[in-house]
Amino acid sequence: MKNELTHILMRLDVEGQKTTVFFAALTPAEWEQAVYTTGSRWRVKQVLAHFISAERAYQYYIKNVLAGGSGAPSDLDINAFNDSEAPAISVAPVDELIASFSRARQETMELTVSMTELDLRRTSIHPWFGEKELSWFLKLLYRHNQMHLQDVRKVLETGRPLTHLEANSN
Repeated sequence: MKNELTHILMRLDVEGQKTTVFFAALTPAEWEQAVYTTGSRWRVKQVLAHFISAERAYQYYIKNVLAGGSGAPSDLDINAFNDSEAPAISVAPVDELIASFSRARQETMELTVSMTELDLRRTSIHPWFGEKELSWFLKLLYRHNQMHLQDVRKVLETGRPLTHLEANSN
């Protein structure tokens, strides 16, 4: 059986490619489709921007833990972070957003390759989920995107945004 690092790296790669292919196939109208009716009320373009900002933030905090730090502060307001980051990033043209996501995912994979199995056991605080191992954070990067992509697919199929009760992600 493959070791956990190899498995995580493979999943980051495969899911990153799937995400890139999905977004590259969207029409201009689909990019502007509203996804959520509450909270941030993101459009599809802002969901991809959210993927980029989350990926970069996780890289920063994982590097901090690997260098002996504690990672994200426990009082980090994720909603405020997301509400400011995604709209700011989403002003970029679609092709730049797709390229930026691909670069960010490649950098996450490079960071993962530099880690050891023991590094995966290091812990950090996630403001919503509490103390978790770095392996959990790396897995969350692709699982989190899968949940949002499931929401986007529902919206594109139905043509109507999701309420918080219908959404798979937070």
